[in-house]
Amino acid sequence: MNAFLIATALVALAEMGDKTQLLAFLLAARFRKPVPIVAGIFVATLINHAGAGAVGMWVTQMVGADVMRWILGISFIAMAAWILVPDKIDEEETPKEHRFGVFGATAVAFFLAEMGDKTQIATVALSARYAADFVWVIAGTTLGMMLANVPAVYLGNHFAAKLPLKLIHGICAAIFAAIGVFVLMGKTGVI
Repeated sequence: MNAFLIATALVALAEMGDKTQLLAFLLAARFRKPVPIVAGIFVATLINHAGAGAVGMWVTQMVGADVMRWILGISFIAMAAWILVPDKIDEEETPKEHRFGVFGATAVAFFLAEMGDKTQIATVALSARYAADFVWVIAGTTLGMMLANVPAVYLGNHFAAKLPLKLIHGICAAIFAAIGVFVLMGKTGVI
């Protein structure tokens, strides 16, 4: 359950102001159909994060415990730095009309936007750290994405303008950095 709570909180915070959250705003403004947009976000996130979690578990099995500790510690500290860099949507990531409708356009756009994104990399690291709790990590990261993106779909830019994104990013970066330091110190029981 610890893995679930940590994964949920970290991904929800990391997603604030992320390009996929900006994509959720864009999809909501373009299509104005929140239910298929939310469903597309959920499906894309679940598939993407399950794959990322599988990679994390695979890495855990391929390297020794000491090497894994260093990889994870450095990864969490790198994530802390990366979270402080604001995201913006590139023109090429703007969703186009899709033959599968709003759901399909959302699922494809979200899946592609999430490839190599902060939250996907965080899912890899979290599933490597909590390999025994793989399902809880995936459930937590997916819930974290939904907690950040569903309000974006329903409340749009009005909601985003009121959030202190720099403060949220700073808190999230501090949490990732602390986890990285704890892992490097061998204090894995703390998190």
